[in-house]
Amino acid sequence: MTAVFSHGRLRLYLLKLLDDGPKHGYELIRLLEDRFLGLYAPSAGTIYPRLQRLEVEGLVSHTAAGGRKTYDITDAGREELRQRAGELTALETDIAASVADLSSLAGEIRSEVRGSARDLKRELSEATRQTRQTRRARWEAPAPPPRPASTGGPQAELLDELDQRLAAFTAEVGRLMRARQFSDTQLRTAIRLLDGALDGLRRLLR
Repeated sequence: MTAVFSHGRLRLYLLKLLDDGPKHGYELIRLLEDRFLGLYAPSAGTIYPRLQRLEVEGLVSHTAAGGRKTYDITDAGREELRQRAGELTALETDIAASVADLSSLAGEIRSEVRGSARDLKRELSEATRQTRQTRRARWEAPAPPPRPASTGGPQAELLDELDQRLAAFTAEVGRLMRARQFSDTQLRTAIRLLDGALDGLRRLLR
């Protein structure tokens, strides 16, 4: 419960709201929420026990229809309001001040959240840019020059062909990477494929 309603002041305000006309419990909750511009709303567990106490004291009564209780102020309740008119005026002043404070605090929180979100977005954008630059530099690096053709027989010819295939593979991957932007999922999949191919070559050539 907000501090403005300490020391039994909520029951006084409930009487004030009921003096404007009969209401059920959730109408009272909504009216209080509206009064505090949506920044505070009492729970049903706060409102209904106080309504029951007011009814026991003879200050309100209720009628039931469709499973819902509608509360109305009694003559005794109106007399209490009249006797406590000064307290009610002070309460209204305190509520207005509390709403102003809550509105100011909510504005500060919104500003801080917006600032934090902007900072986070900027940091993520910078990290993404640096990652893309690193990947682009990696794939745009020139392929190593092919080895001179060997004259050592069939195995040397196969080594020359392997060199040529590796050079062509590196150049083609670099061309594909420069062609367009890729999603993180595509890049992770490509990395896994390359890692798998490299592991397979390692096992084969050991």
